[in-house]
Amino acid sequence: MTLIRDDGVVLRTQKLGEADRIITLLTRQHGRVRAVARGVRKTKSKFGARLEPFSHVDVQFFTRGTELVGRHLALCTQVETIAPYGGRIVSDYGRYTAGTAMLETAERFTENEGETATQQYLLLVGALRTLASGGHEPHLVLDAFLLRSLAVNGYAPSFDDCVRCGLPGPNRFFSVQTGGALCGDCRVPGSVVPSPETLELLGALLSGDWETADACEPRHAREGSGLVAAYVQWHLERGLRSLRYVEK
Repeated sequence: MTLIRDDGVVLRTQKLGEADRIITLLTRQHGRVRAVARGVRKTKSKFGARLEPFSHVDVQFFTRGTELVGRHLALCTQVETIAPYGGRIVSDYGRYTAGTAMLETAERFTENEGETATQQYLLLVGALRTLASGGHEPHLVLDAFLLRSLAVNGYAPSFDDCVRCGLPGPNRFFSVQTGGALCGDCRVPGSVVPSPETLELLGALLSGDWETADACEPRHAREGSGLVAAYVQWHLERGLRSLRYVEK
């Protein structure tokens, strides 16, 4: 029997029995973890409200072995709030739908339970903090998170140099299947021709250039979101259900 303590973000909850829940979290040290939280659906629960999606928490698990992955789910025994992002996110539809897509993305990129995913965890915490603050448009924060999640998982797209021959950009064509920008000689069937401003915006979101991103026109942001969604879904091999509800 082992007690393990970590901090994490609540990704999802599922009802279990009459009063319990299964909580899915992305943690700093132990990756994605599923645990049972006893009695959290009771009105007198001491920490039920702390285990809601978007919550950043310090959590303690009780497990039968030395790991949080195994035949039996861990038991969540103690929770302390680090940052209650949910309250500021769920009160706004744009933030809520963007945040929901972030949680789904983080879960999909960490499908192997117990496998350390520190970079993905830090990206999610930073994105939720930015989203909750309201300093940038929610759809831009989401696209930045998606692009950086792709990058830390080995799928970084190029929005400037040709991904095939390395010809310095800007280049006109873009291919989801090939990995990004293409020159005229390397163009493949199915390539699209986004506006130069759209590619500049996506490059800014990937690098964290918010001054450029915030100054973009809505039409370029919409085009960029379409490219990002197609790129993410190509590499995840199936669509993100929550993206269809994101407010553009």
